[in-house]
Amino acid sequence: MNEAEKPTIGIPRALLYHRYGNLWRGYFENLGVKTILSPITNREILETGSALAMDESCLSAKIYLGHVQALIGKCDWIFIPRYSSLGRDAVFCTRFEGLYDQVRNVFRSRSQKFISCDIDQRNKHSEQSAYEDLGKRLGFSGKEAARAYAAAAKADARQWRELVQKQEDAYRRPGMKILVVGHSYILSDPYIGKPITDYLEKIGVFPLRADVTDRNAALRESVNFSPTCRWLMSRELIGSVTLHQDKVDGVILLSAFPCGPDSMVNEMLTRRLSGMPVLNLVLDAQSGMAGVETRLESFVDIIRFKEGEPV
Repeated sequence: MNEAEKPTIGIPRALLYHRYGNLWRGYFENLGVKTILSPITNREILETGSALAMDESCLSAKIYLGHVQALIGKCDWIFIPRYSSLGRDAVFCTRFEGLYDQVRNVFRSRSQKFISCDIDQRNKHSEQSAYEDLGKRLGFSGKEAARAYAAAAKADARQWRELVQKQEDAYRRPGMKILVVGHSYILSDPYIGKPITDYLEKIGVFPLRADVTDRNAALRESVNFSPTCRWLMSRELIGSVTLHQDKVDGVILLSAFPCGPDSMVNEMLTRRLSGMPVLNLVLDAQSGMAGVETRLESFVDIIRFKEGEPV
């Protein structure tokens, strides 16, 4: 395929982008395909997505639609992969399984083209085969797509190991440490999640992220907490909490309203973390940092009082 024939792929900078973004960008880069990202989340993106979404949609899904809108007309295809499962007990929220169809329906009157790939290992659609098939539909050979995926997956795994090791080292730092438990698409979002960890640092706390963990170790550990939970990312967070709860001074459970899996998992964690200071924060489209900052300050003061520090 010559350069003139290669399409431009738009990638919404939301939801699973914060988990697989390096893989996606690396894959398309290895194919020589140009990608563009939507802007970082801001108030306009949130309000646009909220107007497009159903009322029952969670905050993160509303933000995602705002990111899709920001890419309309700026690329040949918008990439919306369908993630269903990575195994029998590694299931994604149905939101991710239906996201491609939802987006196509919301923007059905627009001329924009969308492209997906189907990752569902329960039905023998592995991640590797999904990206090989995607490459073929973009006009590349199976070998070209396989090489692009293998190189991107290897680089992504290396970057992830480095990030996890950096955080594991941070658990040994002196000072107050709080484990912030939330999905990557919340904690990495510069508009709804990052202001919270930034504020904790501002008031003298080391925020540690439960989503940045050895995922395989967390999954194994999660079985001791709940052998019946099947949501992959929830199991990773559960396992990370149980692996690290003795290394931190408190836990913040951060979720986006009205997330079904989080409402159940966070209730279980609150009940199990007896004796550990726990703050449950639920973000919605109307959340403002002023009220959140007050709750964060009060929570930190409680921990300091509990540990005998001056407040």
